[in-house]
Amino acid sequence: MPRETRHVEIPSGDVLLKGDLAERLKAKGLVIFAHGSGSGRLSPRNRFVSLALQEAGFSTLLADLLTEREEEIDRFTAKLRFDIRLLADRLLGLADWARRLPHAQAVPIAYFGASTGAAAALIAAAERPEGVFAVVSRGGRPDLAMKQLHAVKAPTLLIVGGDDAEVLRLNEAAARLLTAEHELRIVPRATHLFEEPGTLEKVAQMAADWFSAHAAEAGLLQLKR
Repeated sequence: MPRETRHVEIPSGDVLLKGDLAERLKAKGLVIFAHGSGSGRLSPRNRFVSLALQEAGFSTLLADLLTEREEEIDRFTAKLRFDIRLLADRLLGLADWARRLPHAQAVPIAYFGASTGAAAALIAAAERPEGVFAVVSRGGRPDLAMKQLHAVKAPTLLIVGGDDAEVLRLNEAAARLLTAEHELRIVPRATHLFEEPGTLEKVAQMAADWFSAHAAEAGLLQLKR
């Protein structure tokens, strides 16, 4: 079972980001969550998926990509949630911090991105291809990372609600640009936030299966080296 979740403060550039870290011994990997569209570590949807991943054998890190002051500004301007460069840099900072954790140094890292956070996750994966073993996007905006999609090497799963027509169209366009292993999976009768009964459970299961399969592959590659 995972250890008790502990609150952490993570330096990123000149700011401190608040996070919730759930580590477990002999974890398959560490999944770092990238929130977007005004969301953060307290997102009930991402916390639900985080618990499912912990049960599947992963450590998880949910951290705010914006400070409290930045979130306050963003509530009025809605600009920072679309500053994908800033979000990607913050995510890379979280990954650097996580790799220094005693129990995470030999553990592969993956990203779970939602909404605009998915674009940040894909950019981070493209810029540090050796540092991430998989990416999962839930209702994501990969179109905001179009120029970097060809450079993503990590196996990528795009999950979209069947009734989220515009985001589905954007994900279909992004999938055509991905050169790494990838899949686009549609959850029937789900809208953007996967609030319909049973739909978020499907997302969590898809994510756990994708991460588990590719964490095993990452482990085999390390053994061969």
